[in-house]
Amino acid sequence: MPKNKQIIGFLAWLTVSFIAAAIGSAASIQAGPFYTELIRPEWAPPPNLFGPVWTILYALMGIAAWLVWRVGGFRAARTALTLFLVQLAVNALWSWLFFGWHLGGLAFADIVLLWVLIVATLIAFSRVKPLAGALLIPYLLWVSFASALNYSVWQLNPQILG
Repeated sequence: MPKNKQIIGFLAWLTVSFIAAAIGSAASIQAGPFYTELIRPEWAPPPNLFGPVWTILYALMGIAAWLVWRVGGFRAARTALTLFLVQLAVNALWSWLFFGWHLGGLAFADIVLLWVLIVATLIAFSRVKPLAGALLIPYLLWVSFASALNYSVWQLNPQILG
């Protein structure tokens, strides 16, 4: 693959990842005040930790997708890259469910689906390019933690997160 096509592909996959981040963050503009008003478990991280963690994770996701795409383009890795795009959409939806619409139960269902899709994407990426799958491990670990946090916060705040 020509070098300029690789650079364009790299930038494109990062852009796709950060577009999903932007869609989710649009629902999270007021997340800080809302989140701090919620009853949270003692093990919940401070609100200012989420932005930096997610920025790193979206960058890793974009790099992982690019590595898979580099092997032979979208056509050669259609299933793996389609799974990636679907999980990005489910990821962006979570912020709207939780922060935008205050639907804790639906947000939890969404994050469980997201977890399953990340596992499927990680496996599919690993089959194409093992490093790409490995780059999704921090994302899977964070979403595992976030799932437990989502459930706990939802249970502690039924009047707000119905």
